[in-house]
Amino acid sequence: MRRVTSPGEARAARRSLGGTVGFVPTMGALHAGHLSLVRRAREENAHVVASIFVNPAQFGPKEDLSAYPRPLERDLELLEKEGVALVLVPEPAAMYAPGFETWVEPGSLAARLEGERRPGHFRGVLTVVAKLLNAVEPDRAYFGQKDAQQAVLIRRMARDLDFASEVVVCPIVRESDGLAMSSRNVYLSAEERKAAPVLARALAAASLAWDAGERRGDALKRVVLTVLASEPLARPDYVSAADADTLEETMGEAPRLLLSTAVRFGATRLLDNVVLPHGTGL
Repeated sequence: MRRVTSPGEARAARRSLGGTVGFVPTMGALHAGHLSLVRRAREENAHVVASIFVNPAQFGPKEDLSAYPRPLERDLELLEKEGVALVLVPEPAAMYAPGFETWVEPGSLAARLEGERRPGHFRGVLTVVAKLLNAVEPDRAYFGQKDAQQAVLIRRMARDLDFASEVVVCPIVRESDGLAMSSRNVYLSAEERKAAPVLARALAAASLAWDAGERRGDALKRVVLTVLASEPLARPDYVSAADADTLEETMGEAPRLLLSTAVRFGATRLLDNVVLPHGTGL
C-alpha cells in the first residue's frame, strides 16, 4: 500500500493504477462500518484508494476537533490488510493552503436537520469531498448511510457539478445490540453505551408501524419519540420524517421516507436513520 500526503501526489499515483478505482474517504478512527465500504469498493473495482483526513472545515467552534480520535498507524494497518492500493493522508495545510477562500456552498438541502444545527458544517464537508474527488478521480466513491443528509448532499453535488464519479451509498453497519457504528461511540461512558441502542429500537418500532400500514410522517415520529422517552439518558435533538430525496419534512402520508434522529447521551451526539420502505436505501 502506497501512502501519499498531498492531492497532487494522490493524482499522480492514481493515474498509475490500471483499471477502475473505488474511493473511500474517511476521517480515520476506522471501524467495521468503514471497512465494509472498503470491501464493497474492492468487490466493484480493480483498485481501492482511501483517504484519512480529519477535516477542520466541517467542525464548529464548540465541536470536538482536537479530541477527535486519530489512531493513524492502526488505521493504516487495517487498510493495508483490506488490500487498499493507495491512501492519502494529508495535513490540513496540504488541503487548505494559505489564502484558501473557494468553497462549495450547499443549497436548500443543507438548510435543515444537521445543517440547521451545525452552521457551516456541510460547506466544509462538500468542499473537502470535492477536493478529494478531484485528486483521486475515482470511478466510484463510497459513503455510509448513517450520515444520511451528508450522503444526499454529496450525491447532489456530484450531479450538479458534473463529477464523473458515481456516488455509492452503503447500508449502516451495526453492533450486535443494534447501535450504528460510529467513531464517536468511543466517547460514551459504560452507562451511556448501554443506553445508546435505544436509537435503533426507536427506529425499529417505527419500521414495524410502517409495515403495519402507517404512512404518516408525524405518526412515525411520535413512535420514535415514545421509545426514546423510555430511556432517561437519551436527550433527543430532533426526530425527522422527510422525503428521502429532497429532505423536506413530511407530516402526512408519503410513499418513501427517511426517518432520522440525532440524540445526545451525555456530551456525545449520535445519529441514526432508516429509509422506508425497507430495502430501498438512499
